[in-house]
Amino acid sequence: MFEPGVMFWAERDDLAVIAALGVRYGQLGIPGGMTLDEAVAAQWKQDLAAAGITVVTVFAAYDGEDYADLPTVQRTVGFIPPATRASREACTLAVSDFAAALGVHSIACHIGFVPEDEHEADYIAVRDLVRRVCDHAAGHGQTFALETGQERAGVLLAFIHDVNRPNLRINFDPANLILYGTDDPISALKILAPLVVSVHCKDGDPPPAGAPDALGAERPLGRGTVNIPRYVQTLRELGFPGPLNVEREAENQPQRLREIAEGIALLRSLIPK
Repeated sequence: MFEPGVMFWAERDDLAVIAALGVRYGQLGIPGGMTLDEAVAAQWKQDLAAAGITVVTVFAAYDGEDYADLPTVQRTVGFIPPATRASREACTLAVSDFAAALGVHSIACHIGFVPEDEHEADYIAVRDLVRRVCDHAAGHGQTFALETGQERAGVLLAFIHDVNRPNLRINFDPANLILYGTDDPISALKILAPLVVSVHCKDGDPPPAGAPDALGAERPLGRGTVNIPRYVQTLRELGFPGPLNVEREAENQPQRLREIAEGIALLRSLIPK
């Protein structure tokens, strides 16, 4: 299973095109507002089986999220914005139910910038929300994975310990730590490794100097500053079983799919036969 997979999106990606990339595993992203009833789940289960793709994680995204810059992320992403907190909790529970119908044992999302002060009202509200999501997911035998990037490894680890749920885990994205300027990906991976249940293989460059509100730039795999060969080697040394899910979020779809294919080829060249 230590082999390439792909992060792909419902309502954006054609499953036949994803299957043609030659991968056996993937992570399925669910855009905000997508219908997740029994009929939709049954159709997805049938189509995934026909394509020969095993989904290892179902990701929740939410209407209104915007990754334009750091202040916009803080204002719009995940469970931090109070006005959308209840609706996004309901959406996440629906994604958990949908994943269960597919037979997938992990869900994930970005929960947003968690305050470092555990006494802040937003911190307490988000912590308690995550506890409720974990408890719901546990009823399906699922883990709930928080994606890295918007806080340092130590802050994320402290939050997870405070939530205190055995099924709360991490989806490790090395590029996000660079894009947000929060941590060194390899050092963070070594700290968080015991809780990592899934990974992205994504690359990027840090924010430009002198632009404190800017995010860094995502790059095709192998063309940013993550150091993908070292990242893959570290995952192997830590005993991570895989898969290695290539993520690329370029707006131009043909370019995005081409660069995902190139990323898959790069990973195959880095994995001993």
